[in-house]
Amino acid sequence: MAESTGALPIAALLDAVENRKRMLLDYLMQERFVERFRPPHIRDAVYSYVTRGGKSLRPAMAMLACGALGGDEARALPVAAAIEVYHTWTLVHDDVIDRDSTRRGQPTVHHEFARRAAEEFGWEAADAEHYGRAVALLTGDVQQAWSWSLLFEARERGVAADVVLRLAQELASQVTPLLVEGEALDVQYSGRARQLSEGAVLDMLWKKTGALYEFAGRAGAYVALDEAAPDAPEVQALARFGSLCGAAFQIQDDILGIVGDASQLGKPVGSDIREGKSTLLTLKALERADERQRRLIMRSLGDGATSAEDIAAVSTLMRDLGVIDYARERSRQYVKKALGQLAMLPDNAYRRLLALWATYLIEREF
Repeated sequence: MAESTGALPIAALLDAVENRKRMLLDYLMQERFVERFRPPHIRDAVYSYVTRGGKSLRPAMAMLACGALGGDEARALPVAAAIEVYHTWTLVHDDVIDRDSTRRGQPTVHHEFARRAAEEFGWEAADAEHYGRAVALLTGDVQQAWSWSLLFEARERGVAADVVLRLAQELASQVTPLLVEGEALDVQYSGRARQLSEGAVLDMLWKKTGALYEFAGRAGAYVALDEAAPDAPEVQALARFGSLCGAAFQIQDDILGIVGDASQLGKPVGSDIREGKSTLLTLKALERADERQRRLIMRSLGDGATSAEDIAAVSTLMRDLGVIDYARERSRQYVKKALGQLAMLPDNAYRRLLALWATYLIEREF
C-alpha cells in the first residue's frame, strides 16, 4: 500500500486508540453529565452502549487527525466526545429498526428495558416491548442533543467560535440527512439485492457509515488549524481519508457478519441474512449463484427463523463463490486509496498511526 507505517507495530495503534478511549470515557462520565439525565432508566440507557467497550474508532480518527496537523488533541476532546455520543444514538435507533436483540454481547437498549419493564412494573409482554422501544427512541433523542452540547463545549477548550458553529452546521445539515437517507435505503433495500446495482449498495453503505468518518477527519483538521477551511488541501485529504476508510469499515463489518466469531462480534453471525440486508456480499452471491444456490440464499434472506444450518450453508456458499474474497478486495481498494490521501500530511507519528488505523479497519476480527 502507498503509505508506510514505519516501525510502528499494530500494538502501537491499539494502545493509542485505547488511551483516547479512556480519555473519552473519563470526560463523558463526569458527574455534571451523569446528573443531567433523568429518570434513572433514561440515565442507564444513555450510558448503556457508552460503557460497553466499543472500539471508539470515530473519535480516535478525529483526535489523530488533529494531531497529524500539529494540533493539540486536548482541544479536540469535546469534538471527539460529541462524535462518539452522536454515533451512539444512531446505534440505539438502528437496533430498533433492525430488531436486534444484542449489541456488544449484551441486550440492546430496547430489549433491556422491555425486560426491566416486565420485572420492575409487572407489565405484560406487549406493553413491556412498547416501553423498551419508547426508551430506546427517547434515549437516542437525548444522546443526539447531548452530542450538540458536547460540540459547543469545544469553545471552552479554546476552539474558535466559527469552527464550532461550522462543525455543528455540517453535522446537522450534511451528516444527519445522509445518515438518515442511508438508513432509510437500507430498510427499503431489504430483500431486494437482485434488483440493485453494486453502486447503489455501496452508496447506501457509505451514507450509513462513511459520512460520519468523513466528518471526523474534517473535524480534527478544523480544530488543528483553528479554522473552518473545508477547501484546504490537508482538510480535504483527511476528510477523504475518513470517507474511504468508512466505506472499507462497513464492508469489513458485513464480512464479519457472515464469517466472524459471534463471541467476539457480540451479536449472532448471520443476522444480516435473517434481516434480509442487501449487502455487497448478498448482491455478489446472487449474481454468481446458479439457480439451486440462489434458491438457498433467497429462502434464508429475510427469514428471521432461518436455521443455523442454513446460515452456515449460505456462509460456505459465499466462500465457495469467491464473494468473501471479492468483498475483502473491495475494502482493500478503499484503504489503498485512503492511504494515498496521507501524502498531503506532514510526515510524523500521527500520520503513521492513521495509516495503521486504516489497515486495522480491514484486518480486525470484531
